[in-house]
Amino acid sequence: MLSSPPVPTLLELHLDRLRSFYDAAPTEPTRGGRFYRKLLAGYYRDLIPADASVLEIGCGGGHLLELLPNRDVVGIDISEKQISAARTRVAHGEFHVMSGEDLKLDRTFDFVVISETLNFAADVQQILERIHAVSHRRTRLILNFHSGLWRPLLALGTALGVRAEHPPCNWLSATDMRNMLGLAGWDVIKQQSRLLVALPCLGLEKIINRFFAPIFSHLALTVFQVARPVQKALGPKTVSVVIPARNEAGNIEAAVRRMPRLGKHTEIIFIEGNSTDRTWAEIRRVITQYPDLDIKAMRQTGKGKGNAVREGFDAASGEILMILDADLTMPPEELGKFYDVLVSGRADFANGVRLVYPLEDQAMRFCNLCANKFFGLAFSWALGQPIKDTLCGTKALLKDDYQRLALNRAHFGDFDPFGDFDLIFGANHLHLKIGDIPIRYRDRTYGNTNIQRWRHGMLLLRMLLLCIAKIKLI
Repeated sequence: MLSSPPVPTLLELHLDRLRSFYDAAPTEPTRGGRFYRKLLAGYYRDLIPADASVLEIGCGGGHLLELLPNRDVVGIDISEKQISAARTRVAHGEFHVMSGEDLKLDRTFDFVVISETLNFAADVQQILERIHAVSHRRTRLILNFHSGLWRPLLALGTALGVRAEHPPCNWLSATDMRNMLGLAGWDVIKQQSRLLVALPCLGLEKIINRFFAPIFSHLALTVFQVARPVQKALGPKTVSVVIPARNEAGNIEAAVRRMPRLGKHTEIIFIEGNSTDRTWAEIRRVITQYPDLDIKAMRQTGKGKGNAVREGFDAASGEILMILDADLTMPPEELGKFYDVLVSGRADFANGVRLVYPLEDQAMRFCNLCANKFFGLAFSWALGQPIKDTLCGTKALLKDDYQRLALNRAHFGDFDPFGDFDLIFGANHLHLKIGDIPIRYRDRTYGNTNIQRWRHGMLLLRMLLLCIAKIKLI
């Protein structure tokens, strides 16, 4: 008795329809499509370092990969016809006939790009789950998809021949995508909407897309999301705590006595910054007083806390790097929270926040509090991920992430006397997940603050404008 042939599943039927559609579709986009791809490529070039390896799922004829500077590029698509065109167009790339639902490649990538492919996918969650097999711990998944608000305009564009014909679209919202990414083991780091004008408009599209789209983002055509794999715990790590100290003689011994023992080993690095009191002598005395602890002393060669942090980090031997301000307004006892967040994988960059718990009476003036709240909101908008307090002195990250950050420092330049923004901007540029760690901010018990309210307020405003220009308005 002959057995009947297997009945195709709904997934297989959907993939067959997609394959037939794109095998019959032209491999060259419309003029509007070419222009739109160039606009998208501009954003992808900012999001992806030129030396990174890139996999694009649903690469079509290779038009996006062709516009990226990356040399290690791989594309997959369900259509043999489109893949053949991609191999011709991007000679240095590697291309495979394959659906995202059946993704199987024997390597990992630094970045995985899905540009609008999920709009037509048979099983979005299955694609997102499959990507883990080609990902490592630092892989970043970048998606872009259309906003549902543009559905009538895109339909009109297709009717007029400005936009190519497409199969029926899923029309996933940003909330839908966040949910599916979470179900598939991905953690969304940031989201930004781009493009108000997707066609040539006498050059006005450049001005509108750069300066107005970030402000009216709820009206923008394309939503970008950057996600990382949900992280596994790292296990115990060694820690270096860098303590910049200028005129803080009365706090040096307390910093050592109150320092928790973190991870496998805790290294304490004091870096003294041209003090006029006995800070340097006190550091030397404390080292001899606590010979059982790993305490090092340095004198910074430049000026400012930013320089002190960089020199301290460069000298540190720990696998995790932390900053503790020597005024001890951030209690050293709370450093364990920063360590736990990093080794658990809940965040890649731990940032202290002074604005959650009630402040002690003299810890922060009212005007400073208002300014810190304003800058927290403004920087969160500009960065695309929440950060409540930019100027809390305590921050922590893995040393190898810091080294990558330092290699990319030229992107923003040597601009930051505080050191906080050099780290925050660099972490955001590397798509590290920033985790806000609420701490209890205390009054000073020794000395005077080194903060100059109005001068440093103007510097903060300058940092914000730089952040907007380099990150938001691109």
